[in-house]
Amino acid sequence: MPLKMKKIFFSFFSSLKLTITLLIIIAVASILGTIIPQQYGGGESFRHLSPGLFKVFNSLQLFDMYHSVWFIILMGLLSLNLIVCSLDRFPASWKLFTAIPSPDRSKPFENLPPESVILTEKDRNEVIESVANILTKRYKKIRRKDADSATFFYGERGSYSNFGVYIIHLSSLIVISGAIIGSLLGFQAFVNIPEGESTNTVHLARQKGVKKLDFTVRCDKFSISFYDNGMPKEYRSNLSFIKDNNVILEGPLLVNHPITFNGIRFYQASYGSTPGGKAYITVIRENKEENTLKVKQRDSFYLKEKNTKVKILRIEKNLMSMGPAVLINIQSPEGNMQFWVFKHIDKIRERIPGLFKKVPKFNPGRFKPYYFKLDRIESNYYTGLQLSHDPGVVIVAIGSIFIILGLFITFFSSHKRLWVRVDEQDGKTKISVGARSNKDPVGLKREVEHLLSYFSSIG
Repeated sequence: MPLKMKKIFFSFFSSLKLTITLLIIIAVASILGTIIPQQYGGGESFRHLSPGLFKVFNSLQLFDMYHSVWFIILMGLLSLNLIVCSLDRFPASWKLFTAIPSPDRSKPFENLPPESVILTEKDRNEVIESVANILTKRYKKIRRKDADSATFFYGERGSYSNFGVYIIHLSSLIVISGAIIGSLLGFQAFVNIPEGESTNTVHLARQKGVKKLDFTVRCDKFSISFYDNGMPKEYRSNLSFIKDNNVILEGPLLVNHPITFNGIRFYQASYGSTPGGKAYITVIRENKEENTLKVKQRDSFYLKEKNTKVKILRIEKNLMSMGPAVLINIQSPEGNMQFWVFKHIDKIRERIPGLFKKVPKFNPGRFKPYYFKLDRIESNYYTGLQLSHDPGVVIVAIGSIFIILGLFITFFSSHKRLWVRVDEQDGKTKISVGARSNKDPVGLKREVEHLLSYFSSIG
């Protein structure tokens, strides 16, 4: 890159104005993301808009803003801005961190206020040793220089505070990278699993299509309890997670109590009942023999007659508004036969005289000498699960911890540098204290006052 282009690049991307502009744009975008429903189905809430305006919103990806190309570009520009700013200013901070000022500098002692100077009758050598001990305890490492007329000391603390802002920059980059990784590699999905069944395929919420998991989820049991007014009180799913034909994890899933497996978080989102469910059928032979069976859709059983197979084709809770019914197929040596078995067949016959002649398929005694009776249909519930996989969560968490550390260093620490000179004046030993700090002048003043109180105790 030519030198001129390099200067323009660094000048533009190290600009504080660019930082503020990007932060304002991202803040406005975040407000829009809060107002406009995001992800799957979000756009349905704005179908009342004119087709043209809805098309603009959709083309700008405002219904899935945090995964949009332009939002990722904004985050990338902010990251580049932080990197260039850090590279531009870091050398100066490093120079301050590594610089070791001379103890016998004269500037720190110029125009000292009277309270920063202590006079004592004690011997100068004795005072020097006492000052050295006090500084060593407070600053751990000090530099000392002895001259003919005076002895100088230099100590510092909090030099790491020069890097607080860079820790914030680095942690912000970590958070942004975690968010982008989660956006690109993560997914949200949903799946409905009937009680007693399992699946390894889920429906993606944001993208179209399905995703195959590398493990199987099974709903062993679903239970629900209701309030007196009929509203659901609590519903839970007992799930098993199976991998390589082995149950790796079992546990109950409740609302607000998710389960995490293989980095995927499972939430109890909804429930419902599947069409059909389980039916209780009574088989009567020549008005004598009765046998009640509990069957599911696609179940089969045999009658006493040889080679006579009964298969449940369909289970309907309210067929043609005439109540619960089951469609039965009978396969016998004479051929196949299908007919419906209604729970309220007697009431239906009262409303429709000659029903069996008009619709023979509604006759539950069509296969002689058997008569089939439907006792009841038991609902079969399914559990609605929401899945969330975000590989960037851990990265964002690490970045957030470093942000807190950086903020603490930036706002609650400062680089304090202290110079002490011990010499003689009018036959007395004089202690002079000069200090500098990159910030927090109140804290620096308090530090000097404490130090002067220790020096005063020498005399």
